[in-house]
Amino acid sequence: MRVAFAGSAGFSVPSLRALAESEHEVVRVLTVPDGMGARGHAAPRPVRDLALELGLPVAQPPRLTASLVLELELDRAELLIVCAYGQLLPDGVLAAFGRGAWGVHPSLLPRHRGASPIPSAILAGDETTGVTIYQMDLRMDAGPILMQAAIPVPPRATSPKLSDELALVAAELLLETLRQAEEGSLSPRPQDDLVASYCAKMSRSDSVTSWDMPAEKIDRLVRALQPWPGAAAELGGRQLKLLAGEATAAADGSAPPGTVIGTVGESVEVATGAGAYLLHLVQPPSSRAMTPAAFLRGQRQSGQDLP
Repeated sequence: MRVAFAGSAGFSVPSLRALAESEHEVVRVLTVPDGMGARGHAAPRPVRDLALELGLPVAQPPRLTASLVLELELDRAELLIVCAYGQLLPDGVLAAFGRGAWGVHPSLLPRHRGASPIPSAILAGDETTGVTIYQMDLRMDAGPILMQAAIPVPPRATSPKLSDELALVAAELLLETLRQAEEGSLSPRPQDDLVASYCAKMSRSDSVTSWDMPAEKIDRLVRALQPWPGAAAELGGRQLKLLAGEATAAADGSAPPGTVIGTVGESVEVATGAGAYLLHLVQPPSSRAMTPAAFLRGQRQSGQDLP
């Protein structure tokens, strides 16, 4: 099958590689324009880099225009595969391909439609997640389901690790869906809109964490919001990024939330609204990651009044 591929994030890379190494022909790769990342460095462009490595035609339009849709029609691709692309598709795109467009979504639709399904699964405490290949229509992540694959969410899953695992599942599932499409054995089924849930794109405001929250919720925030926007809370009089830790039973249930109630090596135990959070790694603003014990020692040396 002749296919066009649209993707931008690292999640897209295994699927693009699997397509390029299969019997299918990737006639064009669409990805976002080059941009600047942190501290003035060029932002990673994993899909562009892989396309160039594989010798595939690549385009990086700021948006999909009518002229580009015409070019896609001239490519004679039968199908557009959209995998973590990050751009809206204009109406004409879906009609430019004989088989339309397939979305590759890292959740078990209709659960977690939207821009942040992987952190949302961790935040919700889901025990199972997966990947859905669906026929795209004009609604967000709402078209008929073609195939799904489910996996358990590991107890200590972080968004980057879960994304890496789901990316491999997506690549395998995509090839299987293509195989069944060519055989004519796919059985699309509509999504149940009544049980659908939605997740918005994460923003910096999502990073604010309060020690008044239960320890289990703080733990999910820390794991889900990696690498961006990151969970942040006050410790030793400063707002810090919480990089790693785990929920525990509070040794002193009467301590006010935010109180350091114990240490375990270089980790510190902080009272929360329910239980305690054993903090392993933090990052002060404009500084490197460090253990919370090292951070508190530095605060004391600078004359800060600490509990």
